[in-house]
Amino acid sequence: MEAILQQINDYRQEIESTELDNTQQLEAYRIRFLGTKGLVKSLMGEMRNVPNERKKEFGQVLNDFKVFAEGRFESARERLESNGAAEITGQDPTLPGDALQAGSRHPLSLVRQRIIAIFQRLGFSVADGPEIEDDWHNFTALNLHENHPARDMQDTFYIHQNPDWLLRTHTSNVQIREMQKGQLPVRIICPGRVYRNETISARAHCFFHQVEGLYIDEHVSFADLKQTLYFFVKEMFGSDIKVRFRPSYFPFTEPSAEMDVTCTICGGSGCNLCKHTGWVEIMGCGMVHPKVLENCGIDSNKYTGYAFGMGVERITQIRYNVNDLRLYSQNDVRFLRQFTGAV
Repeated sequence: MEAILQQINDYRQEIESTELDNTQQLEAYRIRFLGTKGLVKSLMGEMRNVPNERKKEFGQVLNDFKVFAEGRFESARERLESNGAAEITGQDPTLPGDALQAGSRHPLSLVRQRIIAIFQRLGFSVADGPEIEDDWHNFTALNLHENHPARDMQDTFYIHQNPDWLLRTHTSNVQIREMQKGQLPVRIICPGRVYRNETISARAHCFFHQVEGLYIDEHVSFADLKQTLYFFVKEMFGSDIKVRFRPSYFPFTEPSAEMDVTCTICGGSGCNLCKHTGWVEIMGCGMVHPKVLENCGIDSNKYTGYAFGMGVERITQIRYNVNDLRLYSQNDVRFLRQFTGAV
């Protein structure tokens, strides 16, 4: 017991004589006296060797020593900090900081915002809806009743069955929800992420992005649809782009068409992107099927409308000559640095 008390007294004298004039000395002091393997911890372990009748006395002495050691450390630390950050960190705070490299906007975000801006100039507003949808809004209301063969083209990921809840296969569910509000006329675009059970490759992915459009009013015709889309492609790809419409089939539009533009890679002469046809399909479109209008409580004898939908990845591929859809989701900075800065 007496030997330990003498040892504590020696440590106290050592602390009083220790110079703490810089951060290195302060850290060495902390490790020796206050660290997990420091002298204060070691002395506390000696408590088990002290007779029971003297444990209270030894505990008081040890506690006083601990407070003394910690107080010496804190006062030295505050003194060094008050002398300036340069002394503590070894850095000059007046020097200019490291330059922050500006990030880049994702190419899909760039194209999505450009699409929205073009259609907003035509009076379209942006509508949004859930990515997890029920069967009615995703299929049935769009004239895709149960066991309809066209459902095979939109195989997706079901979260729950009976009732069916799934990841939406298109943003048409937003169109249905907007039509059900009954606030006519409707002129909206619906950008968002969609999901389909696809084999991932350079041309397809299990998730992608769409922008769909819908315009419903009295006396809306296919000519209105064509002129709207003509304006869009001219603004997106330039005035030299050529357009063609091919008859097609969609359960939710009638008549329906696919819209192609001349390949921007080869200029129409033929390449791998356009499969040597000179044309690239960019969207489907058509007049809204009367059955869809009736499903949403809209009088199909009074109102007509058109709808269209495009994949943002495909538009981006044409605009920026991207040859592999997987690049969009791989987060490779070498790919992303090629696009517009964020500021």
